[in-house]
Amino acid sequence: MPNFRVVVLASGTGTLFTALAKQADQIGIEIVGLITDAQVPACERARELGIPITVVPLLEDRVKWDQNLATELSRLKPSLIVSAGFMKILGPVVLRFHQGKVINTHPALLPNFPGAHAVRDALAAGVTETGTTIHFVDKGIDTGEVIAQTRVKVEPGDTKESLHERIKQAERELLVATVKDIVQGKVTLR
Repeated sequence: MPNFRVVVLASGTGTLFTALAKQADQIGIEIVGLITDAQVPACERARELGIPITVVPLLEDRVKWDQNLATELSRLKPSLIVSAGFMKILGPVVLRFHQGKVINTHPALLPNFPGAHAVRDALAAGVTETGTTIHFVDKGIDTGEVIAQTRVKVEPGDTKESLHERIKQAERELLVATVKDIVQGKVTLR
């Protein structure tokens, strides 16, 4: 299998990153780096797995931050960039150099409930099901072409936390399956 190089972007605990890293050999990828915007729990998971970490601190000057991020991504020469709980909007420089090979996970069935509060918004809307989406990243907020989705039932008495935990379980499985589909050519990068 060819050397399919993956860079993961993360801002939180790294559960999506870890799920992907633990299946890397089985799906034919090499995670060549974790990029974060700060020292976050995902960094500890990367250290445990021996995966290089790059911190690109968020700057007030978002254009400069975007340039710094694009430089670090280019240095790692990724075949695929996975935004896995990376709670930052990728700017035009990153997208110009890496458009079509950046995917994102989102805890809702897009186009419903885009943005940072998808689980809260789904509960507030009273829906009976929500889910998770993997989509290509474009210049909008959660507006890129949908690659795959999994539905998750909203249970009576669900809290934001209980629902989000079930969504995260589905999200981990969907991310691994989607990356495998990309490696196998079932999903075409642009």
